[in-house]
Amino acid sequence: MPRGGDRRAGEPRGAATRATPVTRPAARTALAAARTPADLFPVDDAAAVRLHRRLARLLHPDTVPESERAGAEAEFARLEALWRRRTAAARPTLTTRHRTYTLGPAVASGDLAVLRAASYEHDGTRHRALLKIPRAVTDNDLMEREARALTRLARRGAARHRAYAPRLIESFRHRDPDTGVERRVNSLAELEGWHSLAEVRAAHPDGLDPRDAAWMWRRLLAALGWAHRTGLVHGAVLPDHVLIHPERHGLVLVDWCYSTALGETVPALVERHRDSYPPEVTGRRPATEATDIHLASRTLAALMGEHTPPPMRAFLRGCTLPAEARRPHDAWRLLAELDELLDRLYGPRTFRPFTMPAPAPRP
Repeated sequence: MPRGGDRRAGEPRGAATRATPVTRPAARTALAAARTPADLFPVDDAAAVRLHRRLARLLHPDTVPESERAGAEAEFARLEALWRRRTAAARPTLTTRHRTYTLGPAVASGDLAVLRAASYEHDGTRHRALLKIPRAVTDNDLMEREARALTRLARRGAARHRAYAPRLIESFRHRDPDTGVERRVNSLAELEGWHSLAEVRAAHPDGLDPRDAAWMWRRLLAALGWAHRTGLVHGAVLPDHVLIHPERHGLVLVDWCYSTALGETVPALVERHRDSYPPEVTGRRPATEATDIHLASRTLAALMGEHTPPPMRAFLRGCTLPAEARRPHDAWRLLAELDELLDRLYGPRTFRPFTMPAPAPRP
């Protein structure tokens, strides 16, 4: 966009017909000419969003060689500063090479990160997402680990089982314009109507009926079998990381930040759950399929509590033996054995509706 040019009296500078930049040099020229948001962005909100997305894609630091990164980051920071002034603090945004996210409130807080609601426009439709933002930059590597795991599951895992893991929309670096701190952020498809097994346990403090736990257990073993076939160990099959959908009897295994390849060590553990981990994790030894099976079994045992019948207790003991080599390694085979056990205990499977208590009204 030219720096000068004819402009009718009374028009704000930059309000004349703009040529939308299509190259990085053109985007840099347009940005350099702007002193205020009105110099760069049109009044129409939809048009402004489209232009911001294009400029962000053209000017993003990831598009330049390392030798030009510092200058590109400064330009991108200036673009974002102008955009923040344009959208105002009430509608904060976060821009990547591909999307501009309008940020909503924090919806959950985990051991490593905060999950924040967000939305973005794609093909004329507004979509919702969850942005997983690490609290500490020292956990950026774990965010990257999760992104690699979810990408591997999507590409190598059987398509019919993909619903067992969250869908990764994109993973990107975001530099805080105020502090300069750079974090790795994972954008995940929204999960609505789901509850963690920690919430299920809290709703049933005396223990869950094993007939209700059965479908959760079965789906969890299927999720693990699916992941193991791609060569991955989840590494943190804990109550907070297993989500269930009561009405659909669905299950999603989340938080793949702790995942690792079969035969490698789990990169970190959740300290408050240290006693739930098998010896190979706390001892920094290689993890296998049996590692996840141990963690899943501990999670289900705690969920059922005193309601667990003796044959099921014996089954769980075999899955949580201290020696990794003596535990089951094939989740699919273990699922078949669990089905035989459930059939002996309760007969043919029947659908049991499951509900969660409604959340208490906010004061």
